[in-house]
Amino acid sequence: MAGAEESNTAGSALHNEEEKKPLDHGQHINLKVKGQDGGEVFFRIKSSATLRKLMNAYCERQSVDSSSIAFLFDGRRLRADQTPAELDMEDGDEIDAMLHQTGGASGC
Repeated sequence: MAGAEESNTAGSALHNEEEKKPLDHGQHINLKVKGQDGGEVFFRIKSSATLRKLMNAYCERQSVDSSSIAFLFDGRRLRADQTPAELDMEDGDEIDAMLHQTGGASGC
């Protein structure tokens, strides 16, 4: 029974896609995180959930420290306490994961 509700919700979401309705706070959203190497990792999170879980999961999968990655959406740096809903993210949006560059001294 719950499966039928989910498919109806998905059908409604597809139908309303053209209308660009704001996300329902309980609705799930599919996001793609793209690394500097071009690799892509896909996540499905609630639009009301903070991005902290996504960021931590990405860093775990890539075996990097979370403090060494900056996450960007539409060229703006993301904070872990932000949500997809407050950033007006839509299903299928892409987040860029960039390695922090520290220092700058050359090895000359």
